[in-house]
Amino acid sequence: MEVPRPAPSVSEEASLPSVPFSNAPSPPPGEVLIPSGPDELVADLSVPAGARGLVVFAHGSGSGRRSPRNRFVARALEQAGVATLLLDLLTPKEAAEDERTRRFRFDIPLLADRLVASVDWTEKEPRVRGMPLGLYGASTGGAAALIAAARRPGRIGALVLRGARSDLADPFTARVSSPTLFIVGGLDREILAVNRTTSLRLRGPHQTTIVPGATHLFEEPGALEAVTERTVGWFRQHLGESPS
Repeated sequence: MEVPRPAPSVSEEASLPSVPFSNAPSPPPGEVLIPSGPDELVADLSVPAGARGLVVFAHGSGSGRRSPRNRFVARALEQAGVATLLLDLLTPKEAAEDERTRRFRFDIPLLADRLVASVDWTEKEPRVRGMPLGLYGASTGGAAALIAAARRPGRIGALVLRGARSDLADPFTARVSSPTLFIVGGLDREILAVNRTTSLRLRGPHQTTIVPGATHLFEEPGALEAVTERTVGWFRQHLGESPS
């Protein structure tokens, strides 16, 4: 099978639109249930007034929809007029077992299937149906997001991948045409190398943003704020464009 040639990369030094942070309150999220095969996934949906797009969050290993890092980013998106859907990719029973055994956290096909089910659910939910859609994936959730973008190429308008294990999506990356932003900590050298390799396989435009001095979890002062500003800028720039 012919592998599509990668699109030229945007420079890592390219700037994104500046995003002013606001103290305005975000709308309270509402809990929803999303069917995925025989299971139901719990998610939090927040739709600000006049929302012009939706971002679905795929959390990393050992995390969930209540991830404080993802919620920090989600709040900034909501203040910028973008709806958010933060979901648990595992059922409560699976999450409890995974805490003991780590059985599910690297089951990327399972996580991707559930993210795709969530993407399909958005087309049936009246509050967000038809909105331009983006995916935000962290760590192993980044691999699931890449696979979902490959499987739903006409639906995903943009991707942001924070510290993503993009190598776990290798069989699918050459099919991803959505504009993709990799955000990597400057001290997270292994993930930086992995993301650069992945970027060469993508069909669509892509950019890698390095946060200087940051490690994998972006716990350093100002690191998560930098992630958030770049994330909001990328989705503002690309949501509303039709994936090629």
